[in-house]
Amino acid sequence: MSSVPRYLGLDLGGTNLKWAVVERSGPDGWHTLDRGQVPTDTSREEASVVEQLAALATEIRDGVTDGPVATCGVAVPGLYVPETGVVTFLTNVPGDWSATPTGEPIAEATGLPTAIINDARAFGLGELRFGAGKDVDSFVGLTLGTGIGGVVALDNEVLLGYNGQAGELGHQTIEPDGPWCGCGNRGCMESFCRADQVAAECGTNDPREAIEKARAGDQRCIDGLARIGRYLGIGLSNAVTVLTPERIILGGGWSSAGDLITGAIRTEMDKRVLIDSGDRVDIVIADLGTWAGAIGAAVHGAEQAARAGEIELPA
Repeated sequence: MSSVPRYLGLDLGGTNLKWAVVERSGPDGWHTLDRGQVPTDTSREEASVVEQLAALATEIRDGVTDGPVATCGVAVPGLYVPETGVVTFLTNVPGDWSATPTGEPIAEATGLPTAIINDARAFGLGELRFGAGKDVDSFVGLTLGTGIGGVVALDNEVLLGYNGQAGELGHQTIEPDGPWCGCGNRGCMESFCRADQVAAECGTNDPREAIEKARAGDQRCIDGLARIGRYLGIGLSNAVTVLTPERIILGGGWSSAGDLITGAIRTEMDKRVLIDSGDRVDIVIADLGTWAGAIGAAVHGAEQAARAGEIELPA
């Protein structure tokens, strides 16, 4: 058996539970060794979800035969208390998640140090260590999906802030009297750019259909995606002005829109980023696809355990 430790990451979604096993060794740094997914068991709401997380983590730990699994990280689509691993709010996962112990049951089942992280921050950490942010020290990222998740990386670290909540770029106000957002505020960037708004702007059932039709030349979809890109550009202009990142990384379910939105984002930044220069900021699509959350969760579990002195990460 190899002596190089492995690190497990789980990414909780309302439909699927993704997992990844990674390692860190030698001058090349981090590598993904294995990954997979299973349908999320919501049959007993939060109780079955937590039991499934613990059981899957144990199964994967036992199935890794070429090196010891040292830690576990779990990405969740919501809020949590880092010190206790208690989840306090989740979106799109059935159950009462107002005070649900999640990290501790997994740690007890596996015997592994376990850390929770928000799924958008996990996406950012995965891209920072493995993907589109690997060659820069700072970026802001958006996950474009049912909602708009956000992440900020500065000085080669993902900014977590109080209770892991830093980086919620989708919930900045870009229009004081704009439409209501699911968070309770009016005029959030998310309220203009979430998936159902993309579909409404383009007259389609979902963003995927809008992208397909736009690439086939449908003018309504081309114009609708450009309007969505404009709103994203307003919010990202704020982030660039405040944080001066080197790069913007777009990920999530409909980031495949690519140039259909990045042109409008760039146009808006050219108009609004005047103290800094928006031209110097790259706008790129994420590298890791749907696996970024699980990979980033694995890295988070390892790095948090190393900070706590529970493990020592290989150089």
